[in-house]
Amino acid sequence: MMKLRAVAFLSLIVSPLAAQAADIQHGLGDLSPWGMFMAADVVVKSVMVGLTMASVLTWTILIAKTIELRLARRDVARSIADLPRMPSLAAAHDQLARQRVGRAFVEAAVEELRASELAMDKTGVKERVRSRLSRLELAAGRQLGGGTGLLATIGSTAPFVGLFGTVWGIMNSFIGITKAQTTNLAVVAPGIAEALLATAIGLVAAIPAVVIYNQFARSISSYRALVGDVSEEVMRMTSRDLDRMTTRAARPQEAVHGR
Repeated sequence: MMKLRAVAFLSLIVSPLAAQAADIQHGLGDLSPWGMFMAADVVVKSVMVGLTMASVLTWTILIAKTIELRLARRDVARSIADLPRMPSLAAAHDQLARQRVGRAFVEAAVEELRASELAMDKTGVKERVRSRLSRLELAAGRQLGGGTGLLATIGSTAPFVGLFGTVWGIMNSFIGITKAQTTNLAVVAPGIAEALLATAIGLVAAIPAVVIYNQFARSISSYRALVGDVSEEVMRMTSRDLDRMTTRAARPQEAVHGR
């Protein structure tokens, strides 16, 4: 008899609690990411959509820039390997037709030598060639760095955009509490969950963007060093060509003086 009374007493306690838990679960609704997105306020939805697009853009830049960087490094590596074997700038100009960076640097040097054909100061010619090549180095770095600034922007602003969505969602939760005149979990939890989801999406967009940006910054610095090697090799070829020109010009004068 005592056992029956104890079971009946426990059932009287557990049944209301189970019913209350079921009501809370029903009030909470779908707390999956998609369910929280669909139940979110239009402002929070806009934040989530914007952050998702930023994340997609980050991975798109990663794929595109990785391919571009590999092709650029391969092109520069070929130029570095081929230029030391070239006897002169003219030969390099003819044989580096398929190497974009190497041919551009050689063409710049050849054009300056033609423009300075009557110049007497060899040092001045070298300075003008170096000036042209330095501008090409900067242009190559800028071209490869295009788009990476967007990664920096996403990495620095996405957490704050997500935080804005969080603040807005929590504000809506407090408004719901005020209207319902209750602190029931079913009233509070959905808005807070949506707010935290906005923060999570902001971090998902920001963290990869920062990591990818830093990786590209190191890769582009390495690429610029390789382009600098191409520039120095072209400068050495320019110096040799100028020495040959000076020697050829001196021989007729020596022959005249010898007579």
